[in-house]
Amino acid sequence: MANLRQLVQRRKAVRNIRKITRTMELIATARFKKALDRASEAEAYTRKIAEIAADLTSAGGEASHPLLVVRPVIKRSLLLVISSNRGLCGGYNGGILREATKRIREMQAANLPFALEASGKKAIALLKYQQIPMQATYTQFEDKPAYNQVEPIADKMIDLYISGQVDQVQVAYMKFITASRQVPVVETLLPLGSVTTTKATKPAGSGVEYEYIPGATEILNAIVPVAFKQRLFKCFLDAAVSEQIARRVAMKAATENAADLIKSISQQYNRARQAKITKEISELIAGAEALK
Repeated sequence: MANLRQLVQRRKAVRNIRKITRTMELIATARFKKALDRASEAEAYTRKIAEIAADLTSAGGEASHPLLVVRPVIKRSLLLVISSNRGLCGGYNGGILREATKRIREMQAANLPFALEASGKKAIALLKYQQIPMQATYTQFEDKPAYNQVEPIADKMIDLYISGQVDQVQVAYMKFITASRQVPVVETLLPLGSVTTTKATKPAGSGVEYEYIPGATEILNAIVPVAFKQRLFKCFLDAAVSEQIARRVAMKAATENAADLIKSISQQYNRARQAKITKEISELIAGAEALK
């Protein structure tokens, strides 16, 4: 039979853990709501600026932008992996890193040169363990990624793409779809697929006419980079929302498991205590009988 003191100490320890996981669940819930509001607002802006860029591209005649040009041969690719800095978020990082690793193996199998960048300590640790060299690492992103934090990264990617140093920019992250569904994906951000897709699917003769001042090329030079920066920023916002959802779910499950474990330990304690009391009563009765 288990020692009563050990059971009491174990139950106390599990109760303390349950308090911690419950607190973390509440914190993740509050952060999720704020992150969801930011991501929802950014989604509308990202979609609208992509539509404007597509309209300008289709109505601008020969005007175009280097970020819209699809290169027939990809000589070098850039992959950015977005993970979290902290754990205790279930399978959040595992799903992202599996997709990223799969893409890396595909590029290695195809003998495609690539540059690798990682955001988040979890991705950095795994890639270091796998001895995959990284061109840049970022650890400054938490649950509230700011646009001015993402903009320098986007500017660097734009320069690499326009100069021809890379022919493709991909991002591996957790895409937020709904509060109950998040999917780890590897998306191609450059060339700007969202703009070209919108342009291709937009019905002809939509009735949108533009008068360019000073000119279509100058306006596209201003709009298209902003569209890309917003898409990259949206990836970081989706990652932040998905991380908080995963942490909330993981901490809720941990809290429930701790409650079940406390109940089980309490049952063991009661059985052990009852057995001890029964044994003591039996000893008293046996001693009384011996004195007769």
